Amino acid sequence: MDLPRTERRAVGGLALDLASPEELARAFARADREAADAVARAHTQVAAAIALAGETLAAGGRLLFAGAGTSGRLAVMEAAECWPTFSSRAVVGFMAGGPDAFLEAQEGAEDDANAGHRAVRERGIGAADALCGVSASGRTPFVLGALSEARAAGARTLLLSCAPAPAGACADVRIELDPGPELLAGSTRLKAGTATKMVLNAITTGAMARCGKIYEDLMVDVVPSNAKLRARAVRIVAALAGVSPEEAQGLLEKAAGEVKTAVVMARAGLPAGPARVRLKAACGHLRHALEADR
Repeated sequence: MDLPRTERRAVGGLALDLASPEELARAFARADREAADAVARAHTQVAAAIALAGETLAAGGRLLFAGAGTSGRLAVMEAAECWPTFSSRAVVGFMAGGPDAFLEAQEGAEDDANAGHRAVRERGIGAADALCGVSASGRTPFVLGALSEARAAGARTLLLSCAPAPAGACADVRIELDPGPELLAGSTRLKAGTATKMVLNAITTGAMARCGKIYEDLMVDVVPSNAKLRARAVRIVAALAGVSPEEAQGLLEKAAGEVKTAVVMARAGLPAGPARVRLKAACGHLRHALEADR
């Protein structure tokens, strides 16, 4: 069979059932380094994906991730994290088998290309959007079907895989990682999953930085929805506005919890309403809003 790289056995691979815990720990540490090295080698393609995703979000479109199995769970998880981190609902994840497949494997669902077509149509994906297919093998029918349907609808497309995809795969940007065979042959939740997660992190965080959701290394659009995030919002405002934590808390209360609004209020001496107007004029970029006084 013409096996994808993700299904091959490692030459001289470790007999896991005979290995000691120490040997296993060292082997997995080496494998994780190989995953990181694979991502580093693909930096040009990752940069292209960040640029495409950033352009899509800045123009008001959505960034959608589609996958199956482990890749699908990573896609859904990545999207879910974008609301609390960046106050954005514009990143959406879906997977073969639907939401139930996130908690309980439905392996056969990945073989249904028509389900990928339907999932794209159900979400109304169109020319303003970008769809990133996530498939360790690069061959998953559900993912390729979703990409084909998205392309037909005018959306921009990306494909993130850990093996070469078929020549006809619909993708404006391809990220083909090569982390090598898995310690447990074919178990792509291991190195392939680690490398995939790293790239998804880079795409979303890089795109959000380009959209004004990040200032320096701070998540200035964080949603302070729990005690940890409320404390983080206070620290961010205090650091950027040069005020005490108590003053930062007061600013956030007046700004309805909006970190960027609170910072502009402090730095520009504005009430909440005018601070929001200034931010809107700066397309949500805190840096541009603060530089308006210069």
